[in-house]
Amino acid sequence: MAEQPVEIIWQPSDARIQASRLYDYMQWLARERGLTFDDYESLWQWSVDHLEDFWASIWSYFDVRQHAPYTRVLDQSVMPGARWFDGAQLNFAEQAFRFHRDGEAAQRPAIMSRSELRGLETMSWAELERQVASFAHALRDMGVVSGDRVVSYLPNLPEAIVAFLACASLGAIWSSCSPDMGSNSVLDRFRQIEPKVLIAVDGYRYGGRDHDRRTVVAELRASLPTLEQLIIQPYLDPEARFENAHDWHALVAHDVALSFTPVAFDHPLWVVYSSGTTGMPKPIVHGHGGALLETLKGHALQLDLGEHDRFMWFSTTGWIMWNSQIGGLLVGATVCIYDGNPGYPDLATLWRFAEETQMTFFGAGAAYFTGCRKAGLVPRECVDLHHLRSVGSTGSPLPADAYRWIMDAVGDVMIAAISGGTDIAAAFVGSCPIKPVVVGEMQARGLGIAVYAFDDDGQALDDAVGELVVTQPMPSMPLYFWNDTDGSRLHGSYFDTYPGIWRHGDWIRITPRGGAVIYGRSDTTINRHGVRMGSGEIYAVVEGQFDAISDSLIVDLEYLGRASWLALFVVMAEGVSLDDTLRAEIRDAIRRQLSPRHTPDEIVAVEAVPRTLTGKKMELPIKKLLLGMDEENAVSRDAMANPDSLAFFRNYRPAVA
Repeated sequence: MAEQPVEIIWQPSDARIQASRLYDYMQWLARERGLTFDDYESLWQWSVDHLEDFWASIWSYFDVRQHAPYTRVLDQSVMPGARWFDGAQLNFAEQAFRFHRDGEAAQRPAIMSRSELRGLETMSWAELERQVASFAHALRDMGVVSGDRVVSYLPNLPEAIVAFLACASLGAIWSSCSPDMGSNSVLDRFRQIEPKVLIAVDGYRYGGRDHDRRTVVAELRASLPTLEQLIIQPYLDPEARFENAHDWHALVAHDVALSFTPVAFDHPLWVVYSSGTTGMPKPIVHGHGGALLETLKGHALQLDLGEHDRFMWFSTTGWIMWNSQIGGLLVGATVCIYDGNPGYPDLATLWRFAEETQMTFFGAGAAYFTGCRKAGLVPRECVDLHHLRSVGSTGSPLPADAYRWIMDAVGDVMIAAISGGTDIAAAFVGSCPIKPVVVGEMQARGLGIAVYAFDDDGQALDDAVGELVVTQPMPSMPLYFWNDTDGSRLHGSYFDTYPGIWRHGDWIRITPRGGAVIYGRSDTTINRHGVRMGSGEIYAVVEGQFDAISDSLIVDLEYLGRASWLALFVVMAEGVSLDDTLRAEIRDAIRRQLSPRHTPDEIVAVEAVPRTLTGKKMELPIKKLLLGMDEENAVSRDAMANPDSLAFFRNYRPAVA
């Protein structure tokens, strides 16, 4: 395609380039490996052409703590099934505690936090280590050993970070859901991995409203047959207690030394969930070593984070960005966490938090920045942001106007727009502190990540929109899906379109500058305001619980910078009509049982849901049709059981502004 006009909105100064972690790494390569590169693109090309040399250099440059050395970097370059760093023994949590352990450094802040229920709190590195050691000791006394599953139903509080690090230190396997998720969604996830311990909160506050979750916790406890221990963090009500449950405060009161259980590079660290279009959410397993190496590389070299940074990426505990937030500790940064509604009491809430923590890196979902722009907010006029060096955005494409708003309303900052996923616990494409920022464009492909745009025939595209693929293995790719004994679910999720090549499900264009533009999802997983959910989960509520609805189809119309617009099409049972009361009941059920972020913007009655000859809902073809693709290219009528159903969708126009 013809090159579009380039609008460079930010240019790193020579001083910033030379102070960056990436520049230091390049100097290290020249000094230690005899490798010199003229620019980032030549460095990236080397990193994917010489995959083993690159990842070995990351291991050495970051001086990864190990209990046993690796015997080889990569057994063979295949996907799926690549084995990385055979023989290595390490522990993810140990890397976080290599910083600030002695003297005055131990009193530096490790976590700075605020919530709608709590004021600003600071936890020092010494206190973080003490609490992690104590909680690990308590878990060990409960019989938790390496490989056991510990699950969390906690808000974005310091306690969640303490619990995760303690779990990881033992080699136990962590999994987390946010307490704004209903019991159905949580059980669909946790039941699959058979947890031994549940850590839960009694309730939380969001948008000024209290949400008691004790009934949900009781349901989780009763519905998880493998559960042996319940730990309660009394948050909404300090006096909250459960029968035969442990109180959080007692478990972090022990005075013991912190120790780490050495595990293999590919020992499971956590289970995260990425929903498919039908069926149960997929439980994705990542390993200690892969998550560690990719986070070190991504946070230090791409995001330019280090020991003197204060780092926030606003998230809930049910989003992969919460895991990424913890990664700041791996490079010695202070992590700044906020729990609550970022728009309550107004959209300046997070910016005030940035001021009081002297934040250097402010990350959030793209929808948040768009909301700030539409509200006419100018943060630099109402708070002091002189410490801020970078603003990160993810979850959905950042519109061009939001780039300009950040530069005008926030300040002279690197705009670190990234795109990755729960699937790899990393960013495929994102920021680069030594390159300029172009409006509407992510700066670079991640080092060691062979990202390309493919056409339908599996050919790489030059400056044209295609499927986002990865042609070489990554250390942080999933080890497996839990209970996927033959690997068929894993293979079907990523490798069935282009054999041996990862297809992620995004539309992407690689620009002549080596940057990238993401145009939205090419599959039917709904990435709604940075929280992913499969359409099948929504259908289970809409069709399973409402007798008035006989069929449904949900489509997210986020594409080419358009604001997310979630449209739910419903087929009514005979003799029943759709009214505002039923619309409200549907939205309320989805909000309570699944996620408030996935409540439909519009609910519309239709005569029929388009289906294939085999009875499958035609979500992706209808999405393409609604986004403007001509019918001939969007839909194969010959493959449809009810082609007449297309008439409504051909003429439908969403009510989005």
